[in-house]
Amino acid sequence: MSTVGVPAAPDTPADTARRAFVEQVMGLPVSIHVRAARPDVLDGHEVRTAVGQAFAVLRRADGVFSTWRADSDLMRVRRGDLDPARAHPWLAEVEDLCAEAEQRTAGLFSASYGAAGYDPTGLVKGWAVEQAAMHLRHVRGISWCVNAGGDLLAGTGRGTSPSTWQVGIEDPRAPGVVAATIPLRVGGLATSGAAARGAHVVDPRTGASISRDGSATVWGPALLWADVWATALFVDPQAGEAALAAADPAYRSLLL
Repeated sequence: MSTVGVPAAPDTPADTARRAFVEQVMGLPVSIHVRAARPDVLDGHEVRTAVGQAFAVLRRADGVFSTWRADSDLMRVRRGDLDPARAHPWLAEVEDLCAEAEQRTAGLFSASYGAAGYDPTGLVKGWAVEQAAMHLRHVRGISWCVNAGGDLLAGTGRGTSPSTWQVGIEDPRAPGVVAATIPLRVGGLATSGAAARGAHVVDPRTGASISRDGSATVWGPALLWADVWATALFVDPQAGEAALAAADPAYRSLLL
């Protein structure tokens, strides 16, 4: 699991104002951390509106994709209660992304395994955070970091230089111990493993859950693809690293 480091990085002035907004959404805690040179910016209408809109996007994504809500578009389509052509257009967009993810990772990531059939939730969180963060990008004078259950996306508003967020990567074999620290300025970072949530990652080649220890962390330009690649590398570290180097060299990885 990864966490946002609180201390300012060397290139972030110590007097930079900070504020965190937290909600429970999509079945996990999501926090939006905002920095600005002036405290009044953080209390302004623009920041509060953008944060509210970001959380609204995540709640809407939950309403479309949740496998725990009988009324979600995904579950209604699965049951045959909703024509896919009449479902929210996000379903079709994410289905295309899942197909691309399977191709990019040489089959190490897939949304097509399991008794339930098509399940895009392994990609949805990173995708949804990217959609939500679009609202933060319009606010002048801020830098921000969204932490969605340990997966992070950092960026800036209009006309703002990025600051650095120090991300601590937890040792999967020693809970609470930080094994590595990664500076994140702009882009996404995701970690996959079994330490926090048990054997929830499935090897799509066999259909078997993966219960071994260790973790895979990937960071790069987009959280969506960092999340996909973290899953792929945890499924098969050696094959995953080879596929990552060939398909997405802009992303870096850390295996623990």
